[in-house]
Amino acid sequence: MRLVFECVECGGHYLPPESLAYPDGPASPIWCSRCQTAKRAAGVREDPLLARMALAAARTAAARRAADTEPPARTDVRPSRPPLSRRSRSGPGGVRGRLG
Repeated sequence: MRLVFECVECGGHYLPPESLAYPDGPASPIWCSRCQTAKRAAGVREDPLLARMALAAARTAAARRAADTEPPARTDVRPSRPPLSRRSRSGPGGVRGRLG
């Protein structure tokens, strides 16, 4: 299940690695890689509460997408042809399986 995040700074959607780690450090759930690099260079740290909320929102959206792609269960399974009534079985040709 891949989590898609929305950058708080630029508004872009991004898909971080599944491990939430880039080669130069951990991935931020609130900033894309460009904004995270700029914020780190400026000395700004991410808000832990905002990060937890972003993770929860991404997990909820991923679970919703997984539930939507699930095929619906077939509840109404009908036979290919209706059953024979007593009236249809009486008389000549009443048995379907007999070819004469």
